[in-house]
Amino acid sequence: MGCFECCIKCLGGVPYASLVATILCFSGVALFCGCGHVALAGTVAILEQHFSTNTSDHALLSEVIQLMQYVIYGIASFFFLYGIILLAEGFYTTSAVKELHGEFKTTACGRCISGMFVFLTYVLGVAWLGVFGFSAVPVFMFYNIWSTCEVIKSPQTNGTAGVEQICVDIRQYGIIPWNAFPGKICGSALENICNTNEFYMSYHLFIVACAGAGATVIALVIQMILKDHTSSYNLTNSTANSVLPHGL
Repeated sequence: MGCFECCIKCLGGVPYASLVATILCFSGVALFCGCGHVALAGTVAILEQHFSTNTSDHALLSEVIQLMQYVIYGIASFFFLYGIILLAEGFYTTSAVKELHGEFKTTACGRCISGMFVFLTYVLGVAWLGVFGFSAVPVFMFYNIWSTCEVIKSPQTNGTAGVEQICVDIRQYGIIPWNAFPGKICGSALENICNTNEFYMSYHLFIVACAGAGATVIALVIQMILKDHTSSYNLTNSTANSVLPHGL
């Protein structure tokens, strides 16, 4: 067999669906972790500078955000390892590899491992649905602030006395207590906040982090479908081999 034919045969054994799902999973987790980490730091800066001047009012929030940043490190490390394991398992269980190396019988241990990956991927997919929903909360909050600033900038309200009556009370979101000072920003001061680099960067980074969480959910769903299909194929193939008479 020539080098070209050997390369073609090896490429035929690559689980492309698993490879694409793994790349999508890595990209989604990287976007969520990287952008989320920076966006959380920017959120703390905005709160400290504009909405809560007393450190004791947002001390608990700062601790929670710091804990979430450490959790992000753990999530990134875990999914880097888990993605590699899933990809390796995809190489050894894809039907293309079976055709490449010949027919073989699956063992009970192999079917158990495949079923374990299906279950674990399902659990992680459900968990990331929650992460995706949670990551949409800061996007909603920043969007409300940004839309209020756009109302202030509009020609209908710009230059009128009613501008100073347009406010955003960050305390209503529950992230700082009601006794936090000032807690509420109005008019031109609110417009200045929307024009800061911290707000602009944090808003867009939260959007990207939410999109990364959504991409991770899609990748896990694809991986779950692939693992479930492979597990069913192994079980069917093993059952067919067990009922065949000896010598066939």
